[in-house]
Amino acid sequence: MDALPALLREGYLWLPHRRSKESGAATRGRLAGLRFTGVEGSDALRFFYDENNIRRSGAMPEPILSTLFGHGAVHTLDGEEHRHRKAVFTHLLMPPESVAGLTAAVMRSWEAERPAWAGRERVVLFDASARVLTRAVSGWAGLDPDEGEIDRLRDDLVAMVDGFATAGPRHWRARAARYRRERWLSGIVREVRAGTLAAREGTALEVIARHRDRDGVLLPERVAAVEVLNVLRPTVAICWFVTYAAHALHFWPQHRERLAAGDTAFATAFQHEVRRYYPFAPFIGGRAARDTGWAGTPIPGGSMVLPDLYGQNHDERVFPRPYDFRPERFVENPPGEWDLVPQGAGDPETGHRCPGERIVVGVLEALSMRLAASHYRVPPQNLHIRADRIPARVASGFVVTSFS
Repeated sequence: MDALPALLREGYLWLPHRRSKESGAATRGRLAGLRFTGVEGSDALRFFYDENNIRRSGAMPEPILSTLFGHGAVHTLDGEEHRHRKAVFTHLLMPPESVAGLTAAVMRSWEAERPAWAGRERVVLFDASARVLTRAVSGWAGLDPDEGEIDRLRDDLVAMVDGFATAGPRHWRARAARYRRERWLSGIVREVRAGTLAAREGTALEVIARHRDRDGVLLPERVAAVEVLNVLRPTVAICWFVTYAAHALHFWPQHRERLAAGDTAFATAFQHEVRRYYPFAPFIGGRAARDTGWAGTPIPGGSMVLPDLYGQNHDERVFPRPYDFRPERFVENPPGEWDLVPQGAGDPETGHRCPGERIVVGVLEALSMRLAASHYRVPPQNLHIRADRIPARVASGFVVTSFS
């Protein structure tokens, strides 16, 4: 029996539930007609990230490429081709000065937006923080959209993330948004290369527009547009975590004082716990490079392998009392690269782990402290987070009033 109906019904709990019913370390079946093996644990992640075992080329389903990542994206490459392209992202996103620069841009954007929130009867934090992030990252990346374009760009970037894992209207909005933004950015890349548009040196737009792959040829305009979006989209997706941080402060207000006081060590622990506790990516996928196996379970070459990220982040062997929200677990015990895996595992410089994770950490630390120091009311609303919705989000978007 195909597992797709169970995945749609159970969402983030699908793989953990499936594994709990079986005695082995892996679970096998068919998902949307494809053979798959679901695996868990740090050792399974090491197995998965070894390119001798798993390849990414041809592994991404078309609906995910046409919404979340884009055709021809770095996520679809393997080996030296992947490392050469990924070096662009590690150069742009991982150095401390890049993290500090983009974080500072986000905080300037937050302060620019704040006066407008104080004058509104209600502010939906998900939407408001997405606008803050869109304004910041688009300027930082060298695009500088005008005020009238920021909301439209925000809506499209959010739609790409919100619709990748559904067959309904959210999915078609995501496809339309990606098509629209790839066309827009393809035109901008064309102008930069023609010299009719000046791109600030060192920005994501300039670096990606000028990048040549291992064959020495410029990226096709559409692929360059895809990779610029792969800087913009994940940064704006931090709005999911900002909303989760507000949700956590509402239900566990005892953490507010240390954050509001500017305790940066606790802010680091807090954002790690937000990213661990709340649902974001349920699992990742690749194809077996050859006939292989994991923990005694045969894995046919070409079949899908799905490491359970949500299950790993809620594994009591790794994180005791995993369904308690406890930032203190990370205060004196920073997570290992194979333990906390909301955005992949391993070394981001050499493997497929998200190179923008340091940006997420820096921005979420800063905004968590700023949120904790802010004054607002949380009126009655639906704050439920459905496990069967991928990607999950706070149902109401987290509405606040009297923001100051």
